[in-house]
Amino acid sequence: MQKQIIFVMGVSGSGKTTIGQMLADKLGIPFFDGDDYHPVENVAKMRDGIPLDDADRYSWLKQLHGIASEGIKQNGGVIACSALKESYRKILIEGIEGHVRWIILEGTFDLIKERLEKRRDHYMPVKLLTSQFDALEIPSYAISVSIESTPETIVENIINELEY
Repeated sequence: MQKQIIFVMGVSGSGKTTIGQMLADKLGIPFFDGDDYHPVENVAKMRDGIPLDDADRYSWLKQLHGIASEGIKQNGGVIACSALKESYRKILIEGIEGHVRWIILEGTFDLIKERLEKRRDHYMPVKLLTSQFDALEIPSYAISVSIESTPETIVENIINELEY
């Protein structure tokens, strides 16, 4: 099987970390949570309720691109990353286009808002959710998965779609 990077994308609160980790475990490949790679300045901005702009995201996206590029040389991997815009996705996959699969976790604004309101110990405030939905450009080439099922069902659906 070809080594590949699977990006699990979506707005904050859609379940990228949970689903990404479970998917990586099922597939026996490494998992990387994009949130762990944000510079402290980005985290501070988000914590203060200020949406990130493209310039804020650039170094973060380049770092995740490096992880993806290295992953192709190793065993592949799963990366949880919002990847909201097509321009961001292009940065993430530059030079590894043929080795990438995209999963988008989709849910309604109200469902995701409810999830964010229950979250503890995360820097992303609920008030930034609107800016995430406003920025989201849904890729036609991604496997679209509803977040209304259990995490186990979601991961099973993804694996079936990936044809593993």
